[in-house]
Amino acid sequence: MTDEFDSDFMRSTTEIDRPGNISSQLETAGVLREQACLKIRESLRAGQQDMADWKGGPLAVSAVPGAGKSTGMAAASAIAIARNQLHNRRQLIVVTFTRSAAANIKAKIRERLQQLSLYQGGFAVHTLHGLALNIAMRHPDLSGLNLENSTLVTPTQSHRLIRTCVELWIAENPRRYQVLLEGQQFDGEETERLRRQSVLRTEILPQLAKTVIHEAKSSGLFPEQLLEMSALNTGDGYEILAVAGGLYQKYQALLRSREFIDYDEMILAALRVLDNPAARAIEQKQVFAVFEDEAQDSTPLQTRLLETLAIDPDRPDLPPNFIRVGDPNQAINSTFTPADPIYFNKFCDDCAVEKKLATMDGAGRSTQVIIDAANFMLQWVNRSELAGTEQPFRDQTIKLVKSDDPQKDANPAPIGIGLELHTPRDVYHTVELIGKRVIELVEQFLPADFEWGSNDKERESGGEAASDGENSLKLPLEKLKSMAILVRENKQGKFIKEVLENPKKHGLSFDLRKYGIKIEDVGERDRHSQVPLEILTLLQFLDRPHSPDYLKAALKILSDRQLIPKQDYNAFTTSPEQFLYPGPLDPKQSDPVRKCRYFCCGLLQARLELPPYQIISFLALALQYDQTELATADKLAERVAIQTAGNNSMHNILDVLSEIVSSERFEPVDADDKIEERYTSKGQLTIITMHKAKGLDWDCVFLPFLHEQTIPGSLRVLPQARFLGDFTLAEVARAQIRASLHEKYPLPNLGEAWEQAGYLKTAEEFRLLYVAMTRAKSLLWMAAEKKGPFTWNKPQNLQEQKPCPVMPVLKQRFPGNVIHYDII
Repeated sequence: MTDEFDSDFMRSTTEIDRPGNISSQLETAGVLREQACLKIRESLRAGQQDMADWKGGPLAVSAVPGAGKSTGMAAASAIAIARNQLHNRRQLIVVTFTRSAAANIKAKIRERLQQLSLYQGGFAVHTLHGLALNIAMRHPDLSGLNLENSTLVTPTQSHRLIRTCVELWIAENPRRYQVLLEGQQFDGEETERLRRQSVLRTEILPQLAKTVIHEAKSSGLFPEQLLEMSALNTGDGYEILAVAGGLYQKYQALLRSREFIDYDEMILAALRVLDNPAARAIEQKQVFAVFEDEAQDSTPLQTRLLETLAIDPDRPDLPPNFIRVGDPNQAINSTFTPADPIYFNKFCDDCAVEKKLATMDGAGRSTQVIIDAANFMLQWVNRSELAGTEQPFRDQTIKLVKSDDPQKDANPAPIGIGLELHTPRDVYHTVELIGKRVIELVEQFLPADFEWGSNDKERESGGEAASDGENSLKLPLEKLKSMAILVRENKQGKFIKEVLENPKKHGLSFDLRKYGIKIEDVGERDRHSQVPLEILTLLQFLDRPHSPDYLKAALKILSDRQLIPKQDYNAFTTSPEQFLYPGPLDPKQSDPVRKCRYFCCGLLQARLELPPYQIISFLALALQYDQTELATADKLAERVAIQTAGNNSMHNILDVLSEIVSSERFEPVDADDKIEERYTSKGQLTIITMHKAKGLDWDCVFLPFLHEQTIPGSLRVLPQARFLGDFTLAEVARAQIRASLHEKYPLPNLGEAWEQAGYLKTAEEFRLLYVAMTRAKSLLWMAAEKKGPFTWNKPQNLQEQKPCPVMPVLKQRFPGNVIHYDII
């Protein structure tokens, strides 16, 4: 038997070794793989198939909300890898906007490669800044970037770098500063002079510096170019672009002298590498093509980087292998970044001429009436001319998908009438209506024989909705809907959560706790950005444990983290020494107080035993941080260690931390790839900003507080800055810079630039509302209250409010969706 097996094996091996058989088998494998590619293609929608059919060169894909961009990109990526036999030395580069989006599309591409029985390689997924940093770090001599010696900063207008460049500019430009100080008129009164000096130094000039530096740098403009533009703009008495160019010069000099880098510097560093022919050829040889997601949010400099990488170095005269996927109608970052939908729109128009434009207009996310409302809003806003010279939207209509669509549950049935348009009497009435509607949604999907329960531990272990109440329902999550309240700013979300959790306090008659409905306030829960503040608070206590303020703040952090019992800390923080080190004659402490004392004393003991550079890591462990928060704390500790090298005293550590907390947007490490799951869980009511909701969707979406002062709102000039005129220097400079980038000469004067800035804001606010409306699958709930607060810093101060202009016309167009109720 063994001989027979051996002879069979030898015969089969010999046959395989024959060149003709190898060729035949490879050909068979190729045919099977192509069949698998075609099978994937057939599972896609028409617009997605255009991506899958891509053979090379540029391709623009303009996709409506819910069209399945990431699904199409993943399928097209896998097919391109298969057909072009890509590998790790010749890759497809996929660029996304966020780390969570990168993790999501990476998983989808791997799943498709598995279907093709291919090795899980041949591609790389990056955020844009991550890609730029990789290129820069591979060629430090060309990029001028060395992270071992440099510190990454994301300065706000109150950052020390910005403040210092303002002071240096004032010292060197007394004439221009004096013109600003005198403003439109000035009587020379000393008190007014001091007030204006303070406003200029701490508010106006720092804001101008922050805005212009980011705007110009991300657009590839140097300080000298701003100064040249200013010389051509003769109608500006303040010489705003000259002031901005001078501030930009000082900022760049300070960055170099202190070995700091910012995110814009990463892109510029990568481009410096690609300007070198030899280095450019090395980078390009590793790249077969570039697929860009969320292309509407790209800046000119970022586009130049990706386009350069997508060129074949052996055939540089051919167009780049560059697929750009996006939706210009979802461009919602242009008022605080140099991104502008005009760039992606132009790319789409250029590709359309070459018949290289694909439109993904079939969307399966939403029910019919929600799609109709979003389409109507888009068309009405474009016709209204509310945004003046700006046209907010590309003329692109969302369409229902075909009945045989491969996506499961495409265009779901509406919940109720699908679209509800409300006019509550005030913002408290709105929260009450939302609370009652949420309860209705929960009750609608409960079995008829559903019983009350009180075993919270059983709920947690079974994955059911948690509850703070003793008498709460055990909710069957698979039966429930995902729900979200989308707000324009975090202060609105904070107000909603407070009222939802304390309805009786505000005289409202509903109770979400009875149903075990979890309220997830993303603005509050996203605690990773709070890591620097929590560490600083505890370090301040460790440095001065006898300070009542520092002790109380530390106890609040520990209480919020559920590390010590909740109680009235005022009772013992007034006498910190007695609390921390009670004497034999002091009153006996209760058990909860003793637990607080033991925890605090443990921290103080560690302060004595550990070297300063280990304190932050120790505190992170003591606070029982999760994996993501620990990673952020490690990043923070490394940053502090770099900035305190040579003098790591507690005083110096506190100074660095204080500056990071008060004047910098410290970027947390986001190790959680399941952000989408976290925010869209069933049976949970998520409160999230409209901006952060982009890319997510829910069965039921609530849009409260739709007032004219919020959407579209208007640009504000603070009273203390009106001595310069009814405009802000920062927004005027931004509008003038954008006019130059769009080659609109002569540059607009002060009044024209301010008007244009207002139009840009209006256009973006309507696009933001469009994004918010298209997050809803089966129910879209919209409200414009008769009364609302003038400022959300004081939500209790109500006054009459005009509705967002879209609300009245939606009611006219959809009269059957207007909800009427008795107003008491």
